Amino acid sequence: MKVIHDDATFSRPGSGTAVTIGAFDGVHRGHRAVIGSVRSVAAARGLQTAVVTFDRHPASVVRPDSAPLLLTDLEQKLELLESCEVDLVYVVHFDAERATETAEEFVTEVLTGALDARLVAVGEDFHFGHRRSGDVGLLRTMGAELGFEVIGHELVGIDGPAGDAGPVSSTRIRRALTDGDLASANAMLGRPHEVRGIVGHGDARARDLGFRTANVAVPESICLPADGIYAGWYFTPDGARNPTAISLGRRPTFYEFADTSLLEAHLISFDGDLYGQPARVQFVEHLRDALARVERGIGVLEHHLHRTAQGATLVRAGGGDVHPVDLQPARGRRLHQRQCAGQRGLAAAGLADDGQRLARGQREAHTVERAHQRGRLEEAPRDGVVARQLIGQQQRRRRRARRASGRPL
Repeated sequence: MKVIHDDATFSRPGSGTAVTIGAFDGVHRGHRAVIGSVRSVAAARGLQTAVVTFDRHPASVVRPDSAPLLLTDLEQKLELLESCEVDLVYVVHFDAERATETAEEFVTEVLTGALDARLVAVGEDFHFGHRRSGDVGLLRTMGAELGFEVIGHELVGIDGPAGDAGPVSSTRIRRALTDGDLASANAMLGRPHEVRGIVGHGDARARDLGFRTANVAVPESICLPADGIYAGWYFTPDGARNPTAISLGRRPTFYEFADTSLLEAHLISFDGDLYGQPARVQFVEHLRDALARVERGIGVLEHHLHRTAQGATLVRAGGGDVHPVDLQPARGRRLHQRQCAGQRGLAAAGLADDGQRLARGQREAHTVERAHQRGRLEEAPRDGVVARQLIGQQQRRRRRARRASGRPL
């Protein structure tokens, strides 16, 4: 795929192009449907497939105070467009001057002047130019004069034409992410939501609790999911994919008035130095909400770290694929029901022994948490058996003290 910036000198495509235009934030299923249509027509007519996009979201210039957060930065967007197998991407530098350009000027300068467009395909709700004055109707009028055909592509849903649920759009995906509906966001994207950043130094609190985490500094312009605990993937610079427990939140246990979310990734079964390295983090499944109350304390946080790592562990599914699953314990009867159901599923997959070990670990972790909540342990051991032993020792010491003082038992 060839990337051309509008300030570069280049030769117009000799065979003409089939073009689609848009911000393409997220390169979601709707974008891919339009690009796929363009590719099909281009192949049938011997044209090159071209995508026209912008180096920043136009709203960041036109209305910066209300500009949306981005699903993808330019680098990631270009990678995703390359995966769509287009021939070239024409990147328009969008600034205050470009924002005042009329729709007609954009057509003559970019579509016909730079790309020799023979076909233009856009979503039927597409608008462009100063004050969004350009639309599919204007493109058809100008196309009849300048020699290009226009296709207004119907809007698409997750599994086909947009129905009652509405069309896939970048706006809907952002809303789903901020509302905590990761499953819907990923379904509309057609892949796990991914963010990128540089690993920086944190407070080393997770390391003190027995976990090493990578603190990923994500640009403020990028849309993050709602605060919570997630299972996902962490990609190191060499392309290696690591199963990861992700904590996204404002850390109220340590900083009651924190106002920004921090992304911490615990790479399971990984031991290495990641400081200063670029990171790619994919959110695959939401496990649970973030700790919301300061008074729950560090002991409960430690237990949640272990549960999160356990919940993000990858298990092999029947088809040979791997996916993160939530293995968090429930309470009372629900705990028993889930464990029984889980045991049946694991037995069917030939993993019954692993399931039994998991159930024991869940019961022991539950014992530790109960001990903390009742104030019976000052410091949580990581083993439930040890917790019960310590509780017994403390109870015996209290009984001996009462006998020595003559108080009733």
